[in-house]
Amino acid sequence: MSETQIASLDRLTQALADEMPEVNQIILARMESEVPLIPQLAGHLIAAGGKRLRPLITLAGAQLAMAQNNITVMPQAARYLAAAVEFIHNATLLHDDVIDKSDQRRGRQTANALWGNEASVLVGDFLFARAFELMVETDDIQVLQLLASASARITEGEVKQMTVQNAPDSSIDDYMSVITGKTAILFAAAAHAGGRTAQADTPLRDALHAYGLALGRAFQICDDALDYVSDAQKMGKNAGDDFYEGKITLPVIFAYQGGDADERAFFDRTLAQSDIQEGDLHHAIEIINRHQGIERALDMADEFVEQAIAALDIAPDGEMKQALIEAARFSARRPS
Repeated sequence: MSETQIASLDRLTQALADEMPEVNQIILARMESEVPLIPQLAGHLIAAGGKRLRPLITLAGAQLAMAQNNITVMPQAARYLAAAVEFIHNATLLHDDVIDKSDQRRGRQTANALWGNEASVLVGDFLFARAFELMVETDDIQVLQLLASASARITEGEVKQMTVQNAPDSSIDDYMSVITGKTAILFAAAAHAGGRTAQADTPLRDALHAYGLALGRAFQICDDALDYVSDAQKMGKNAGDDFYEGKITLPVIFAYQGGDADERAFFDRTLAQSDIQEGDLHHAIEIINRHQGIERALDMADEFVEQAIAALDIAPDGEMKQALIEAARFSARRPS
């Protein structure tokens, strides 16, 4: 079994085992509100689990900078930012589920399915506000600018995704623009901001940003590929959701670009015209497999993994660097 196949987040989570409990306490404390529905709804999503990968990457960036500068105590600002990026991420999930009309997230009913769209959107706004409060409390205007810019880029990515939705003739460049905005930019900002809290020099901050950007791209490409091979129980969402929602992802782009007239006509009917009939998902998977769409997508994810690992060349050697290398490999070859 190859190294990429056995990669996991265990090394990263173990390396940060002493820090994450306090980050989780900050998350729980800042979810509190005098309006009971807010912590109830937010907690439904946040307490459901998830990998906490973005907070882990934030703390890891701080620890690499600590090693560079012989700092022995984790800055409190790093913990605040770890909680902030988790709030930003979950706020976008709440909004996404409303836009996508999703009814399952992380193996549970979505918040919008349980409490309605209006409550989900407003609680998402609440989490964004809490994230910005935490950023301000770091007393670093550069960190605030970095994560505020990332939040804007996330929205741009989501809007760009809407413009290419139901367009199976979209280009790979269009797809990369979408996933860079909606996913990768937050990983990049998280790693970069974490490094800033421990006075990382410019080359290390740039390396952390490049690492997060490449990891995030690999992560999203893998996620999109798994939508065509996984079942709902394993994925924590309904298998085939992207197909039914008309989302144009890399496996579809590869299949459409390489397809014959009949195959393109199929995707035009199902994705462009939203005319999906019984058995169409199965047929879509057959076409995608015929053109090695999933394998080619995962190969591209692997290329971004190698970019992420290369970005860490200048980082201080040690357990944290190795943990980040393994996290990058995990991002592209998660279990289906």
